[in-house]
Amino acid sequence: MKEILLILLLQLIYVPLLTLRTIFLVRGIPVLASIIGIAEILIYVFGLSLVFSGEQSFAAMVVYALGFGIGIIFGTKIEKRLAIGYINVTVNTQSKNDELIDTLRNNGFGVTLYIGEGRDSNRYKLDILTKRNRESELIAYVEKFEPQAFIISYEPRYFKGGFLLDRIKLSK
Repeated sequence: MKEILLILLLQLIYVPLLTLRTIFLVRGIPVLASIIGIAEILIYVFGLSLVFSGEQSFAAMVVYALGFGIGIIFGTKIEKRLAIGYINVTVNTQSKNDELIDTLRNNGFGVTLYIGEGRDSNRYKLDILTKRNRESELIAYVEKFEPQAFIISYEPRYFKGGFLLDRIKLSK
């Protein structure tokens, strides 16, 4: 029974590490990814050796697979908490809301305003780049001042210069 619980525990550690390693690779942090990869493979080999040693019970294999599935859920939750990287949020409104723009800027968000031509009237597009861990804060401000706003959030792969990067350089 101890072996079965150890297999489950190892999977609950291994799979979140696998998730984080992949994320760090995608985000361009290869040194951290390789360090995590070393720990990940040690846990993987040890856990797999437990499954295939001894009587190779069906229960051990099922627990190994179950641990993998649960580990994916844990890995996803950890990644969401860490919120590594940046997002670009586009907010489209029907009116120019200076109060929203000022609130965002006063709270450290860089906002670029564009005016576009909609079918019935002008539309106002706010373009905002921020850290992922501030996404819900940003969306809460928008929903408070512009509940009918159309909001799109996505992760940029590359960016250079601008308000946010200048602030990061100043804070170092």
